[in-house]
Amino acid sequence: MSDAKPLELHHERLFPADSASRDLARALYARVADAAIISPHGHTDPAWFAEDTPFKDALSLLVLPDHYLVRMLYSRGVALNELGVCPPGELPEVTPREGWRCFARHYYLFRGTPSRLWLDSTFAEVFGIDRVLDEQSADHYFDHIQACLAEPGFRPRALLDRFNIDFIATTEHALDSLTHHQTLTSAGLSGRVTTTFRPDDVLDPDVSGFADNIERLGEMTGEAVDGFQPYLQALRRRRADFRALGATATDHGPPSPMTACLSTAVAQTLFDKCRRGAASGLERAQFRGHMLTEMARMSLDDGLVMQIHPGSRRNHNSWLFDKFGPDMGADIPMRVDYCDSLQPLLNAVGNEPGLELIVFTLDESNYTRELAPLAGHYPALRLGPPWWFHDSPEGMLRFRRATTETAGFYNTAGFNDDTRAFFSIPARHDMARRIDARFLAEWVVEGRISESDAQDLIQELTTGLVTEAYRLDKRPSGQFARAAG
Repeated sequence: MSDAKPLELHHERLFPADSASRDLARALYARVADAAIISPHGHTDPAWFAEDTPFKDALSLLVLPDHYLVRMLYSRGVALNELGVCPPGELPEVTPREGWRCFARHYYLFRGTPSRLWLDSTFAEVFGIDRVLDEQSADHYFDHIQACLAEPGFRPRALLDRFNIDFIATTEHALDSLTHHQTLTSAGLSGRVTTTFRPDDVLDPDVSGFADNIERLGEMTGEAVDGFQPYLQALRRRRADFRALGATATDHGPPSPMTACLSTAVAQTLFDKCRRGAASGLERAQFRGHMLTEMARMSLDDGLVMQIHPGSRRNHNSWLFDKFGPDMGADIPMRVDYCDSLQPLLNAVGNEPGLELIVFTLDESNYTRELAPLAGHYPALRLGPPWWFHDSPEGMLRFRRATTETAGFYNTAGFNDDTRAFFSIPARHDMARRIDARFLAEWVVEGRISESDAQDLIQELTTGLVTEAYRLDKRPSGQFARAAG
């Protein structure tokens, strides 16, 4: 492989082009480059940390769980079965090595994308690979990664230490057994690897099997759930179950941020109709919106931080969904309204400083027009960081430029990676730190903030705001637990 292309990471990547800003960005970044990672929202598998068994192979670890990778390959005509993706209940048509070779042949497609930056960083800094991934180096990569994964230092709990992750939250639905988090609690790790309460399965009437899910909720909590009030009590009990295992937050993924504040009688009527499958589309949306308000009220009572991730048209490609199921990279951002949609909830509880409501968007046009002004007014509301399609260098810069003048820095919630791709977490956080250093440096050079303010802010944007927003400073121990073994 004498003609292999060297894999080189530019040590000043993502910094400004002009020398004055670049020098300052470098200095600001150096202050936080080695700071511990706080990852309060994501979708890594808790079984990894509970069982602490070796990861299987490069394909299943780095490619198949990553929507960004699958969607790009599919968009360029790569058949998913060639990657090892298969319909539910079927076995893959290719071996992991063959699927990895397919990925390597098409790796050039990711030039210029955040995925390329994350992956190259992972290859170089985690696995110590010094040549570019392509068709010629595919087997070298596969064998080298396979050998690494067999080492004790590449087991999940060891990687928490190596990646300097002080806190990471997974996301589980209301009906999840939470078995893995029970194991983590028994091992003394619940303060470091924590669950998040994602109750869409029992709040959204459009979820398949909604009525059966309500019955299951009642069984799990010992509530009859034969009326709206017992249903609310069952939800309170389930939230308490999650809190007992370390949860600090809830998460909600409605199709829109529409909220409602209904009377008890109307809510009872809609609850009955939704359970019977007799509610109209508007009635289902009203019920879903009212339940967001109820969840905010419960957060005010029990202290769980509330996150709302609306605005994705899930499974846009019907053929792909029918064949392979969800999470195949076919979710598309939508235009949404926040000003009118959030008003019922914010009028009910938005003036309560004891509530932490973090709102994300895939509709960037809302930043300046609606979300920054809302967060710059309501005590309960913070802006989540750029999410999904926008957790990229340009997306992060657009977010800061669109929101800071109106909402400031302190009405934002720091950074979270929101990923299933565990090995990309260090690279994602590093990217965010570099971009924040770049943004602050440019503002110092422009005379908009002082260098002293920038030095304070880079710390806040890296660890301070996220710790405060997710109430991690209020955890019983006052410190994060370190992994055992």
